[in-house]
Amino acid sequence: MNTQKFELLDRGAFSALTLHQKNEYLQKLTARYMEANGRSPIELSREALSRLRRFYSRRSMADLKLEKMTDREMASALSRVANAVGQGDLEKRIESEIPPTSELRAPPIDDDQLMFFVPNIHDAPIKDDVNVMDVAPFSLSKTKREGKIRYDLKDSSITVTGGSDSGMANAYDYDIFINMVSYLAEEMRTYRLSQKKGRNPSLPAKVYCPTASQVLKFCRRGNGGKQYVELENALDRLQDTRIKITNFKPGARRETETFSLIDRYRVLSRTTSDRIDHIEIIIPDWVYEGIVNESGSASILTLNPDYFLIKKPTARFIYRLARKAAGQGEAHYTLKDLHHRSGTTIPFHKFRNAVADIVDRAENEPFPDYELKLIPGRECQVLRICRRPVA
Repeated sequence: MNTQKFELLDRGAFSALTLHQKNEYLQKLTARYMEANGRSPIELSREALSRLRRFYSRRSMADLKLEKMTDREMASALSRVANAVGQGDLEKRIESEIPPTSELRAPPIDDDQLMFFVPNIHDAPIKDDVNVMDVAPFSLSKTKREGKIRYDLKDSSITVTGGSDSGMANAYDYDIFINMVSYLAEEMRTYRLSQKKGRNPSLPAKVYCPTASQVLKFCRRGNGGKQYVELENALDRLQDTRIKITNFKPGARRETETFSLIDRYRVLSRTTSDRIDHIEIIIPDWVYEGIVNESGSASILTLNPDYFLIKKPTARFIYRLARKAAGQGEAHYTLKDLHHRSGTTIPFHKFRNAVADIVDRAENEPFPDYELKLIPGRECQVLRICRRPVA
């Protein structure tokens, strides 16, 4: 951890904070430490915060009585040394307070209970658009990310740009996109079944109107107030995130497409507590045309429902890539190629450590559908992704 970029408070400034401010500050430091190492933020327990407060406030050089030293230059130098020692130890202390976790979070309490208002889409296989599964069409950071990500691949160039106000959609926002794609795929499946029965159904509409609770249920999230606030913020980021794809396929005309992850949305109603309730999402043309077509083939792949329980954005990116590249077989990616395709801002060595941590955990806590292994390569390690045999 580069302690300089964390702008750590000295012990005096930290001691002047209230208890609440100290806890908030330590939680923020922990979140930044986790992000810098390619890991998802966690909430520290009361006991962990208490231990970190004591560590941060300890007076390991109190016996020097710096305030009484007449040589102020020497006193200042010793004070800096004392704080530097604390900063150097802080990373290890934070790491020691982070509980070991698996790659998957626990499902919500009512995960297996279908309530009467939950639509059929909850039972349908979840789908993702195959056109953007080669890369991460979202930020791997949960903090606001502006600017753009550019992916230069063999047969195409892909640019992902976030809005100046809301920033780029993150891996958790993308769950709503998957929900929208899955809804449309289910509507199209129902349409074709009706056709086979000799009926004359209408094509699915380009408007998706779920309730917030239906979206949260599909994405296997809790039903707390914070989830509703995050859902509305996620819709803003999805609408403001634009993707530009330029194809370079041999013999084909060079084509460029630009589109948003969702065309637009509006809140149709709110609850009495001002929570977002009914939503209207306009499905973008590129998604609609990839699923609703005369050929009967759709540019989508089915994902494991446990995808929504994967905690780390980097692990989610790896699963999506595995689903497209490995399919029912196997695929290989150098860690440098993975680093590029992830669009992450963290340095390569930290990304390498994050992937190694995911692979290590996958040995004890199985990764959905695939076995992961790091093997030697010419320039760097290679991630081997292999479909797990069905028992």
